[in-house]
Amino acid sequence: MTSEQDAKARLAEMPDVSRETMARLEVYHDLTLKWTPKINLVSKSAQASLWERHFLDSAQLWEFRPHGAKRWIDLGSGGGFPGMVIAIIAAQAAPELHVTLIESDARKCAFLRTVAREACIDATVLNQRAEDLPPNQADVVSARALAPIATLLGYAGRILRPGGVCLFLKGRQHDKELEAAAEMWSFEVTKAPSLTDPDGAILKIKDISRERLPD
Repeated sequence: MTSEQDAKARLAEMPDVSRETMARLEVYHDLTLKWTPKINLVSKSAQASLWERHFLDSAQLWEFRPHGAKRWIDLGSGGGFPGMVIAIIAAQAAPELHVTLIESDARKCAFLRTVAREACIDATVLNQRAEDLPPNQADVVSARALAPIATLLGYAGRILRPGGVCLFLKGRQHDKELEAAAEMWSFEVTKAPSLTDPDGAILKIKDISRERLPD
């Protein structure tokens, strides 16, 4: 079994991933390969490992969501990772959860809307920048490879509802980023190891507030 076959099998074995969900992810996978030569959704090296580096990597956030969440906002969605993967899982596993994908590139928004339509997913795609979003509207804010944690907390702190959480996928520099963020922000963070990156982590962050600067 190749690493891609293994990643796909691991994804299919997740508790909330049904056959219908896998079929929708297959649609998404094929569309990603079709559109990438036109708008560079993923790198050439990543095209051969989509199931592991993008789909499984994104899906691992699902178990960290707060139960009962109604609104999930994915910042800087790009090709839809992790937001579109989460929307596809939620379609059957938690239909009360609505996912909104925020992307500033209009061509990528067109791609994401095509995925939502062809996979029959009720996700919202907004051609906007994170800093322009209205406040106090999300139970979950996610991001992957968008910006340093300190910057992400500036976006998320505004748009999270009271009690909401951030779910960030981060690589080997996550500890340094957390240290830098702690100089500007007060927050509570829980770390979990990544399933796809031995040096990476899933960061669940809550109780965000601006750190008081010294006099």
